[in-house]
Amino acid sequence: MKNLLNPKEIEAIITGDHSNPFAVLGMHHGWEDGSLLIRSFQPDADSIEIIHALNSDNCGWMDKLDGAGFFQINFGLAEEFPYKLKINYKDGNSRIIEDSYRFTSTFGELDIYYLAEGTHLDIYKKLGSHVIEHNGVKGTVFAVWAPNAKRVSVVGPFNNWDGRTHIMRNHIGCGVWEIFIPEIYEGELYKYEIKSQNGNLVPLKSDPFAFYGEKRPSNASVVYNIDNYKWDDSNWMEERKNYNGLDKPMSIYEVHLGSWKRIPEEGQRYLTYRELANDLVSYVKELGFTHIELLPVTEYPFDGSWGYQVTGMFAPTSRYGTPDDFKYFIDKCHQEGIGVIIDWVPAHFPKDAHGLAEFDGTCLYEHSDPKKGEHMDWGTKIYNYGRTEVSNFLCASALFWLREYHIDGIRVDAVASMLYLDYSREDGQWIPNEFGGNENLEAITFLKRFNELVYGEGTGAITIAEESTAFSGVSKPTYLGGLGFGYKWNMGWMNDTLEYIKEDPVHRKYHHGKLTFGLIYAFNENFVLPISHDEVVHGKGSMYQRMPGDNWQKFANLRNYYSFMFSHPGKKLLFMGSEFGQDREWDENYSLCWHLMNNPLNKGLKKCITDLNAIYKYYGSLHEVDFDYKGFEWIDHSDGDNSVLSYIRKAKDSKDHLIVVSNFTPVVRKGFKVGVPEYCEYEEIFNSDHEVYGGGNVINSSKIKPRKEGWNYKKHSVKVDIPPLATVILKPVY
Repeated sequence: MKNLLNPKEIEAIITGDHSNPFAVLGMHHGWEDGSLLIRSFQPDADSIEIIHALNSDNCGWMDKLDGAGFFQINFGLAEEFPYKLKINYKDGNSRIIEDSYRFTSTFGELDIYYLAEGTHLDIYKKLGSHVIEHNGVKGTVFAVWAPNAKRVSVVGPFNNWDGRTHIMRNHIGCGVWEIFIPEIYEGELYKYEIKSQNGNLVPLKSDPFAFYGEKRPSNASVVYNIDNYKWDDSNWMEERKNYNGLDKPMSIYEVHLGSWKRIPEEGQRYLTYRELANDLVSYVKELGFTHIELLPVTEYPFDGSWGYQVTGMFAPTSRYGTPDDFKYFIDKCHQEGIGVIIDWVPAHFPKDAHGLAEFDGTCLYEHSDPKKGEHMDWGTKIYNYGRTEVSNFLCASALFWLREYHIDGIRVDAVASMLYLDYSREDGQWIPNEFGGNENLEAITFLKRFNELVYGEGTGAITIAEESTAFSGVSKPTYLGGLGFGYKWNMGWMNDTLEYIKEDPVHRKYHHGKLTFGLIYAFNENFVLPISHDEVVHGKGSMYQRMPGDNWQKFANLRNYYSFMFSHPGKKLLFMGSEFGQDREWDENYSLCWHLMNNPLNKGLKKCITDLNAIYKYYGSLHEVDFDYKGFEWIDHSDGDNSVLSYIRKAKDSKDHLIVVSNFTPVVRKGFKVGVPEYCEYEEIFNSDHEVYGGGNVINSSKIKPRKEGWNYKKHSVKVDIPPLATVILKPVY
């Protein structure tokens, strides 16, 4: 028989070592006489019949050239035609399939160019798995970046996880492997089998661009079409385009979806995205928060990482449902006027065998040198930000969540670890940059590009940095030399004030500066004041447990602290459970202690947070000028002996102001003299000691008369009753 392959080439197909199977398998014209050939490798087949795809006619039987399952048929000088394979098995069963190797590439020249350049911001639309119709046949196209692989195959139940049967086409110029597999649809499991250049098989890899994955502990990727969901948040999205959060209220409720609430009657199972869309969203709306921030929902294998060790940068975790279910959750948030911020983790990734580590047998996504490529503290890998394709992978992920899931903000985790080459390293464990410094110039360039791209979308979405150092300009625009974030967590304020509030009130006068120091730098960045999940774990105890005193005093301290926080310059973030006085440290394995809502003091604290949110949103003086000294003025910051703070918060119209007085001792201060800027009556609009919150009800029930007696360097003054361990907020009455 003519046009037989070299036996070595047949052997390469059988063993899965052929570098270009599309040149061998499928339909071809023979090089000797131009005869039409069809070749197929089907390891389990007993015989194969060629069926005409249009009329189902039998076109002939293939010759089995090797016992391993290599088949060929020679049609002589014939014209090409569409065909299918009817595969017959030894057990008497048979099936008719389309031949993947008869289909051309789905990639155009521009796709390959941008992929090679590493600037394809819609890369998730090309890589990964996508259900399409190709050459009139429905199926799924798979594509993955593995430039150093010798061979890449798609494996799954559809081919008995045999990597020899669906070896992919190698687009050598861009390092992408691709194959269209007919009759593979949504819900199909798959992974990539990769053979490295040294001939060794890499552990089966999940798809870095998968939209959906199996529920852990399984970790196969799942074919999923994310284009089917019909959104109902057009009004929200249109209004968001004009959003300038700097002068708007932003009060964030931080949530770990797996432990906010569980169903004890069903084995402590998680709520689903759709259940959360009802229970959580209605709860957050009742409390009055403007945003929900989710601990990472990008797919991750280990529950104990809380989502911070990500293996699927384009897939919402399957723990709580499908991608459409997650879209429903976000949609419901928007319909109820609540924004959604997600934690996003570009700082590191885990070493799990099915993930990105040594993806194609080489350090592809990570630095090869552990001095730059590993986080010793976390046991994770660090992205190689200097590699264009890796930077593009991360930027495309960020844009993906904004575009495909309508996410309103991205909070970037562990930015400090990205900025410094010597982060958590001793001398000799890190490599200086080209100028001899410790700044990670590649990561800085990446972060700037990420922020430019997010804000360049023009959708009103925001970015927030968790950054714990004094790195300059984190929330300044890149054109002014900053990193370009919209906001930065104020870790200094959080640490100082929590250190202060845990002190016994009798000792607080010696630590008064911890409350006031934050105002020295409060306007250097666009700050968010974070009481986050990190403050209620690892032996720190819950916010309730961190307060001194008896039960009543603990709740009074909490109400006072939160009142100080909500009246302080900066946007607000509070971790779930802190709003009602969770009495134990947060544990991701258990639901919040909802039974505590039967207790009056817990109910009172929740009511206090609800009212603080309402006042914070209603009065422009508490949110309009958060990042400029013009929005804040001390009345008295030096009264450490009484542990009392007093200050003015101002709106854009400076006459629109509020007076805030906080007493951090358990002593009632009757007729406490406070300087005020206007000669007018003042009235109390909030008092954290109100009986409705569980307080002692030391309130100022009538309007407070002004006095022409100057005080605290102000021309006028008022006398106010200040409750113990409480904050009072006054507004002028003109």
